[in-house]
Amino acid sequence: MEGAGDEPLFCERAAGIDIGKAVVSVTIRVPSDTRRGGRQQETREFGTTRRQLLELADWLRCWGVERAGMESTSDYCKPVYFLLEREGFDCVLYHSSQVKALPGRPKTDKLGSVWLAKVTEQGSLAGSFVPPEEIRRLRTHTRYRRRLIQARTAEKQRCEKLPEDGHLKLSSVISDIHGACGRDMLRAIIAGERNPRVLAGLARGVMRRKTARLEEALDCSFFTGEHAFVLQMMLDEIDHFTARIAGLDERIAVLCEPYGRQIAQLDAVPGFGVTAAQELIGEIGTDMTAFPTPGHLCSWARVAPRVTRVCGQAQRQERHRQGQPLHRRHPRRRGRGRGPHPDIPPGQVPAHVHPHAEEESPGCPHENPARHRPRPPVRPPGRVPRTRPRLLRAPGRHPPPGPQPRAQPRTPRLQGHHRARPRSRSRDRGTDHPHR
Repeated sequence: MEGAGDEPLFCERAAGIDIGKAVVSVTIRVPSDTRRGGRQQETREFGTTRRQLLELADWLRCWGVERAGMESTSDYCKPVYFLLEREGFDCVLYHSSQVKALPGRPKTDKLGSVWLAKVTEQGSLAGSFVPPEEIRRLRTHTRYRRRLIQARTAEKQRCEKLPEDGHLKLSSVISDIHGACGRDMLRAIIAGERNPRVLAGLARGVMRRKTARLEEALDCSFFTGEHAFVLQMMLDEIDHFTARIAGLDERIAVLCEPYGRQIAQLDAVPGFGVTAAQELIGEIGTDMTAFPTPGHLCSWARVAPRVTRVCGQAQRQERHRQGQPLHRRHPRRRGRGRGPHPDIPPGQVPAHVHPHAEEESPGCPHENPARHRPRPPVRPPGRVPRTRPRLLRAPGRHPPPGPQPRAQPRTPRLQGHHRARPRSRSRDRGTDHPHR
């Protein structure tokens, strides 16, 4: 047997913090004073108020703790992380799924802090990306603006469905009922105007060509005063969201003044705009040294495909479920003006066609143009059902091209009738069969 020494620790003086809503359990691990090469530890509990967290920082500073590791637990980890970071400690935030994947994790808070301290001193996990304080302030505003925009869009959709309940088909004629002409018509209806000709006369510009259709769509026979009351509340709520979003736009513009050059560079990218650039900087900042490679950034942004191997064959999945879904926040803006390949114009990219897409179906004698080509088949989630038995064919003959006809299903059993059991051969031996 050969002697083997212990692996060197990543951090000599480390702390593990198990975070709760009202109490945090902290364990420090430092070199032992009595045994050479040994370790000693101590565990204490602190509250989550600012005064008690400052006491925690003083206790860690007395023991010379270099790094503190903690698990990302909802929003409860933010006060602890931000205060210790401001006090000058090197804080590491571990992702919950990675912490759960490591074996040996205990269930109690005290043992959990001890285990986190061991993980921190050994460097078993990499810390999550946490932007600096200036970027976090900008991110608070951009995320809240995004929530307000989503709430306003939901309110607009409800406002569009309410006239349908009153048999007003305004959205079938006007593409956007929240435009200038649509708002004038809605306000007139709320004020009590029910004459379709008067309401259609509020159209302006190109919309005057649709006067006849507007008169048919603005039939207010089923529109009641209750509809008008709720519609007024919805329009006021939409205007309230619009005013708050405008105020956030001004505040975000002030916070983004130090990043004007980066926003101009992102705005020059096809498909990007000022709003998308502001949100992107609010999420990842301007220091790209936090991501070792572009692949790390794509994986964090949840746009990197996952490759798994089954029986030695690589199978490509959709995307990672974890991470920040940046690609879904501006789908229309990001997908406009750029084709699937940077060297091929969008209009010249051939669409993916199913192998049997060009075959003429019996019920559709017309040809399939490019915009009506069917989508490729997608494998359904879950277990794949067993294939049905194929039709028998003579040996040496190849199956005909195209889809094979399915086997005829069996006749369903009638209720109350049972199938006759097949007679055994022993019974048939002593009887004369008429066809034998």
